[in-house]
Amino acid sequence: MRIIDPHVHVWKNDPAFPWPAENAKPPSEDRTAEDLLTLMDAHGVDKTVLVQVIHYRWDNSYVADVIKRYPDKFMGVGRVNPEDPAAADHVSMWTEEHGLHGVRLSPARDASEDWFTSSAMDPIFARAQDLGIPMLILTGPKRLPDLARLLDKYPELDTVIDHMADVHPDDAEGRKLLADMARYPRVYVKISHTWSISRNGYPWADTHDLVQEVYQNFGAQRISWGTDWPVCLGKAEYGQTLSAVRDEMKFFSPEDLEWVLGKTALTLWNFGEK
Repeated sequence: MRIIDPHVHVWKNDPAFPWPAENAKPPSEDRTAEDLLTLMDAHGVDKTVLVQVIHYRWDNSYVADVIKRYPDKFMGVGRVNPEDPAAADHVSMWTEEHGLHGVRLSPARDASEDWFTSSAMDPIFARAQDLGIPMLILTGPKRLPDLARLLDKYPELDTVIDHMADVHPDDAEGRKLLADMARYPRVYVKISHTWSISRNGYPWADTHDLVQEVYQNFGAQRISWGTDWPVCLGKAEYGQTLSAVRDEMKFFSPEDLEWVLGKTALTLWNFGEK
């Protein structure tokens, strides 16, 4: 079984990749690509998608550098400033000139009438659709109707809802909002962050019925696991984020588990494979 991790962050305190001026408190400890490669090797993870960490804001240079140095191991997703009128061109630049494959937006979880509901979204979503790259959305369940209105206009765009929109297991309304997104055939969901939304310790069993519900609504070919390393480290070890899905979520059939742990990610990030 091939294991592909579609959600990891890396960074490095290095003058070659300076922190933005507005980042007054950059992380003191490095989480480098080389650290990640060691973890991947130890746990049988074949390939990983690097998602631009918020600390760098809109400068995706470190991720771009890593995927150039390790093209057989990593692909990258960048971030752009959604309020910049040139945001769509920045998506093209990072994709076409630096080899990134995907863009991530992080609308506020509860805001209304912010940039996510403005006309600024149309050129960004249209450009991602034209480039054939996935759109990753990090937000809460209350913003999913706003996402739906955009997807009505861009039906050919592959869209990934990160971390199940951080819906809590006891949030009935949020679960329904997430389930409603299954009507869009090109919407995918990462079943990550069970360690974050659980009230219990490993294997975070109180979240498993939520994951099973997402599995039933979206199907194995539209869901994938993810470590969210190193964000997970406050509550979960790298290997636990994998074993919780592979070994503890018994409701996955063996065939479907292959999709959840690798094949779904490879439909969005094929790492140059044919």
